[in-house]
Amino acid sequence: GLRYNFGAPKAATVVTPVAAAAPAPAPEPAVEPAALPRNFLVFFDFDRSEISPEADTILSDAVAYAKANGSVRIAASGHADRSGSDEYNVALSMRRGNAVKARLQALGVPETEITVAARGESEPLVQTEDGVREPQNRRVEIVLE
Repeated sequence: GLRYNFGAPKAATVVTPVAAAAPAPAPEPAVEPAALPRNFLVFFDFDRSEISPEADTILSDAVAYAKANGSVRIAASGHADRSGSDEYNVALSMRRGNAVKARLQALGVPETEITVAARGESEPLVQTEDGVREPQNRRVEIVLE
């Protein structure tokens, strides 16, 4: 037979396996701290505007949350139940809002960061007939903005 040789045969190339670097671990998802509510409620006794120990604890929590999360405004809306006249309930809800404002100031919130509104019996948490003494309607809603 006929044989052609066009140069020297090539030596076989030996590839030595290189250990592959372990893949970088996937970054762990950032764990967000549990978000606290931005709204707080404090309740009042019938025909009263004094801050109870329970309300004081809630107000302290609201101030701590505001400081930790950079809240710059606090809106306090006072409410009343449906017993008593509309005029009386608006005045009572304003006294409640102002009591909350005074306590927030005592806890270190500047007066300029707090607004107070009196809603009277116009925005009940629990719908009732006129004249009904509903404890959940006697409240101040605190909204951090």
